[in-house]
Amino acid sequence: MEVNRFDRLQEGAILLVDKPYEWTSFDVVGKIRSLIKKHLGIKSIKVGHAGTLDPLATGLLVICTGKATKKVMVLTSENKEYVAKIKLGETTPSFDLETEVDATFPTDHITLELVKDALKRFEGPQMQQPPAHSAKYVNGKRAYNLARKGIDPKLQPVPIEIFSIELEEFNLPYITIQISCSKGTYIRSLARDIGVELNSGAHLVELCRTRSGDFTLDSALSLQEVEQKIKEVCNK
Repeated sequence: MEVNRFDRLQEGAILLVDKPYEWTSFDVVGKIRSLIKKHLGIKSIKVGHAGTLDPLATGLLVICTGKATKKVMVLTSENKEYVAKIKLGETTPSFDLETEVDATFPTDHITLELVKDALKRFEGPQMQQPPAHSAKYVNGKRAYNLARKGIDPKLQPVPIEIFSIELEEFNLPYITIQISCSKGTYIRSLARDIGVELNSGAHLVELCRTRSGDFTLDSALSLQEVEQKIKEVCNK
């Protein structure tokens, strides 16, 4: 499947973007839609993304324009790969850096072998509890809006599968892991669960999506590069 065809933006194109830190996926969609409308001189165009990334995550975001937006649901269902940095010994309500540390736990007992053994136990099909601070809808409201008000959104566990999980770096209190997983997997929840498995606590401190289906981060462009490409093609 061809990607980054900026000469087909209005007809339908798939763009691979390296999402900036603290941008929402919808921020990226809005920015690209605005750029296309401005430089093509059109009033409207369909733009969507195939798989949300949290604001504090970076990495591969698949953007579809025009008729290519019909492929969003199929592309969203593809398997994903991530690299995640996790801090052991602390938890947060959001399971990441969005909220402050709410509890601390010992890490003196944690060894390299203990971590490797624990990670292996997460491979395979399983039910995963989504974070309360997530974009899931509960009675028409985003779960994170309820959580921020101190209301438990009571999210139900969902089926996921982790195909592989490898330890890349062990430097207490931090570990870095690479994960290949099914759609709908929350790496924040995985970080929390790893802390529990290690008889400690944990939360996510860095996350980068490196693959979505057959698309890889190596082929992604920065937003600045996307803007430059749109200007070059549309202003010819």
